[in-house]
Amino acid sequence: MMKILVTGGLGFIGSHTVVELQNVGFDVVIIDDLSNSSVEVIDGITTITNKKPLFEKLDLKIKSEVKDFFNRHNDIAGVIHFAASKAVGESVNDPLKYYENNINALIYVLQELTKLNKKNFIFSSSCTVYGQADELPITENAHVKPAESPYGNTKQIGEEIIRDTCRANGDVNAIALRYFNPIGAHPTAEIGELPVGVPQNLVPYITQTAIGIREKLSVFGGDYATRDGTCIRDYIHVVDLAKAHVVALQRLIGSKNDSNFEFFNLGTGTGSSVLEAIQSFEKVSGKKLKYQIEDRREGDVISAYAETSKANNILGWKTELTLDDAMASAWKWEQKIRNK
Repeated sequence: MMKILVTGGLGFIGSHTVVELQNVGFDVVIIDDLSNSSVEVIDGITTITNKKPLFEKLDLKIKSEVKDFFNRHNDIAGVIHFAASKAVGESVNDPLKYYENNINALIYVLQELTKLNKKNFIFSSSCTVYGQADELPITENAHVKPAESPYGNTKQIGEEIIRDTCRANGDVNAIALRYFNPIGAHPTAEIGELPVGVPQNLVPYITQTAIGIREKLSVFGGDYATRDGTCIRDYIHVVDLAKAHVVALQRLIGSKNDSNFEFFNLGTGTGSSVLEAIQSFEKVSGKKLKYQIEDRREGDVISAYAETSKANNILGWKTELTLDDAMASAWKWEQKIRNK
């Protein structure tokens, strides 16, 4: 069995990807600093897959620790790199934290990857690299504009670092996966999105408001030039997203890639407004949500949804789960963790 390193593997997308990797027979070793995750996630992964992944608590910003890890695990066949800070609003307020965490860690991991026999790298990128796109849906050929936030900029810079690394090292193979808006939870409700502190993402705030932890949900901006005045996003179920990472990794391992740096949009191809997301949650949960329209939030893009044909045709991947599926699973997860 091939050993795959998943950095940030106890986080929201990382943990679901670990499940899908183990489901198809990969050996997984997880690195996580637990800054925005919990070690208990391992129990959820183990319950779902009947297999416990290896785990090391490690801070990827400490170069010596990264070198030591790769010296002990020099048989890794691929790296999926999730470890990064990811909140747009927080990045605007604390940009240096984002540049240190998201750029330095990436560089240290790539430096060690280039020493391995098998140099396969999947990068957790984002549709934020496109900024406010000129045309919708957004294709991979869309012009990459100046980022709307420091978070978005770290993803742009990250892709540039990987592209330059691949150009200089012909035996390094990398795919950047540009996600739109991951939501939901595993259908077993054994793992899901578990933000530390106040949620920065919409759906955990919705579920925490519905269950009574938050007084009300703030909707940032109700006067955008959209069908109901709220921002439009492409909400993708996290299980669909996780499966795309496995497909991308298998593409590299099987030497099916057309060049040694590729990138793909991962979304549903459908845009839903914030109010439509709220309505979906209310429908599947049977609960009325208390929300309030607030001022716009700095760094927010108005509309973003994916053109997915490249991922559909070349990767052979497409989404199978709906917005309602995602909301139902997120609500099931919220109820489970509160009952604990």
